Amino acid sequence: MRKVLILLAVLAIGLGAWAMLGGVEQVTASRIESTLVDKGIPQPVAACMGSRMAERLSLNQLRKLQNMQARDGETEVPLSMAEFLERLRRVDDPEAIEVVGTSAAICSFTAR
Repeated sequence: MRKVLILLAVLAIGLGAWAMLGGVEQVTASRIESTLVDKGIPQPVAACMGSRMAERLSLNQLRKLQNMQARDGETEVPLSMAEFLERLRRVDDPEAIEVVGTSAAICSFTAR
């Protein structure tokens, strides 16, 4: 019983240290990067955006961004500005939209 408690304590300390040192943020950034690359964003730009978005957005805000995904009857990538703006409205989080926009602009010019 004592060994189990010691093992659990060590595991809890290890997980806490991993989270405090950015482990969760790194995993989140790599998932964002993968999603962006799958959507056609060049890998260096996607990596830059993933890092910025993981630092600046909460998990709840990242979930809200999933509302931009295509729904039934929509193409994977918006074909018009009106369709793109409609998807942005579905996000309903001005800060998340701002972070995505500024990240895209900054990373498009700096990541090559």
